[in-house]
Amino acid sequence: MSGRNRPIMSRENSTGWHHTTTAILVGSALFTLPATSHAQQTESDDGKYRLSPVIVNAQAPADNDADTVVARELSVGGKVATSLQDTPASVSVITQKEIEQRAAQTTEEVLQYTPGVVSGYYGSDDRNDYFQIRGFDATTYRDGMTLGSMRGVREDPYAYERVEVLRGSNSTLFGPADPGGSVNFVSKRPRFERFGNGFLSYGSFDHKEAGLDVGDVVDSGQTLAYRLTGKIQDSDREYDRSKDNSGLLMGGLTWEPTDQTTATLIVDYLSRDNTPNSGGYPLDKEYDRDDFFGEPGFNDQDVDRTSVTGQLRHDFDNGLTLRANLRYSDLEDNFQYVYINDVAARTGTVVNRDYFGTDTEAHEFIGNTILQYDNSVGEIDSSTLGGVEYRDASTDTQSIYGNATPIDIANPTYTGGPDELTIYRYEHQDFKTRSVFLTQNLSFYDRFVLSAGVRNDAMDLSSEGASYGDRFDDSDDFSETTFRGALTYIVNDELSTYVSYVESVAPPEVGVTPERGEQQEIGVKYSPDGMNAQFSAAVYNLERDDVTIAVVQDNGAIDQQTVGESRARGLDLEAKAELTDNLSLVGGYSYLDAEVEKGTLRDGTSIKGNALQTAPKHTAKLWGYYTLPGEDMSIGLGARYTDGYYYDAANTSKSDSATLFDAAFDYRIVQNTDFTVNVSNIFDEQHVVGTGTANYYNPGREVRAKVSYNW
Repeated sequence: MSGRNRPIMSRENSTGWHHTTTAILVGSALFTLPATSHAQQTESDDGKYRLSPVIVNAQAPADNDADTVVARELSVGGKVATSLQDTPASVSVITQKEIEQRAAQTTEEVLQYTPGVVSGYYGSDDRNDYFQIRGFDATTYRDGMTLGSMRGVREDPYAYERVEVLRGSNSTLFGPADPGGSVNFVSKRPRFERFGNGFLSYGSFDHKEAGLDVGDVVDSGQTLAYRLTGKIQDSDREYDRSKDNSGLLMGGLTWEPTDQTTATLIVDYLSRDNTPNSGGYPLDKEYDRDDFFGEPGFNDQDVDRTSVTGQLRHDFDNGLTLRANLRYSDLEDNFQYVYINDVAARTGTVVNRDYFGTDTEAHEFIGNTILQYDNSVGEIDSSTLGGVEYRDASTDTQSIYGNATPIDIANPTYTGGPDELTIYRYEHQDFKTRSVFLTQNLSFYDRFVLSAGVRNDAMDLSSEGASYGDRFDDSDDFSETTFRGALTYIVNDELSTYVSYVESVAPPEVGVTPERGEQQEIGVKYSPDGMNAQFSAAVYNLERDDVTIAVVQDNGAIDQQTVGESRARGLDLEAKAELTDNLSLVGGYSYLDAEVEKGTLRDGTSIKGNALQTAPKHTAKLWGYYTLPGEDMSIGLGARYTDGYYYDAANTSKSDSATLFDAAFDYRIVQNTDFTVNVSNIFDEQHVVGTGTANYYNPGREVRAKVSYNW
């Protein structure tokens, strides 16, 4: 049978989902590196299905994400695909269909309906996507490999098949990572079939957009396929004197000469030409979102990123599989803006302002090689995986900062950018990481799955430059080992439970002990027969240690020491269900109790017992999508609730709780041609999501219409 036509690994038979075909991969998806896998079934004498050696077919996707909001397989960025039902971790997958239903344009929007995630807390600061998971920072990846110095780039969801969110520590999976979790973007890849999608869009703030995504088989032998994806956008933002222009071009080739060998090459280019900041809003009252208190001639961001990715898979047809993955990225990211520097005690209408900006060039090479061996002995299935990874990255950054001309907020007059720019810091950084990892997964009697893994990351860092005129030339090296262990119990065809322990180590800085995270989690997953649905619940305890804090010495001096501690405990609930052929629901609820166990402000004042900033106790999200009988018209409606959270570590000010509503409408004009309208924040609700020297508001109401054609 051709690898292209082999059915995806699953547990489905005439009576429902069958566990034995995926049990051995439950843990391996949490430790392995890019490729997509499938398992063949063999029937034993008693009629039960057992897992035979895994046959990897990197050409087939983990799911057809364009057809469902309920993902069944977890690729973990191209890693060995496994069943979400039996994965011993709290995981969410936002499929292509869900992204399209909600017309998500940024990572913040993609994650808006994911439990445990808080996003968009810097409002109209549009330089980056801002989000946290379980109260802590999260790290981003693409196809399972860290974005590293590319982290600040706002990704375009049109380039990706799906977005996978792993909550909690997981350095044994990805390497150095923040303790909150990981967000992994899975690139669109060629498929061995002819397909296409094109669209035109117009909306609020003079938003104009066009996109094309096409692919086909190149040769008559069905061994070579291509995919070409492109998008162009010309738009303003919701504040005056702004722009939000971007372009994406991505091409891919997949070559599969035999069922055992697959190679893929992806080349992509991302460009952004936009304004990074509104300048913020004064602290004394609520202002209109379209007000602008920055400087029109000193408010721009230009981003150019090129990436080349290669993936190779070879199955030796004896239980042994080899995978190799490489990516090179080149980035230029330059921005500058003026922002207001307000104080609560201000009198009058004149507000001070400062300017800030950076010019960044970054280069990154990352690659890995992995060997996996699968076999079975009696009632025990075994999967052993080992690999190495290497990363070499460099960044050159030049930063400017200084006083700008004050502005009269009652009668704004723009005076242009500062006459002289103060370069307060320039720096050249090199990062080299050599990693080795090993994992062992054992499945016993089709009921218990034991997973254990270990990873060591040896990191060499160097940094040279000058800060406020003081030169520095520093270097450091670290060797950090992380462990992971999990036990899954498959209760029956519909229900599985797990307990896990995982560790993380955050990307370090020169001269600073890396922050570490530890998480204990208990979870349950339910996939009812007769329904395309996945329900999950998890309770966890997540601790972050070695946090740098200010410690007051006996002589009154303040010393920075890595002795801080914080922890988060909580509950995450998620439901993704296609209740009928016409109705789907996506939703979640999270309870979070996050506090500082040992910490200080910069002046050494203790904040022990304080809540973490931007960590609401309660969040709830629900998105429903209903197709009317006849399938010519669909309606979507969503609600997002966020409890109040503290803006600062000192817990001196707190946001209001807020509920926002979104809607979608789709009408099938003719076969394969749709007209859609999406509205975010229907009632234009406005509140402060972040504050400091200025207030920042949540995005206002936005309406977008699109005509799309599929073939």
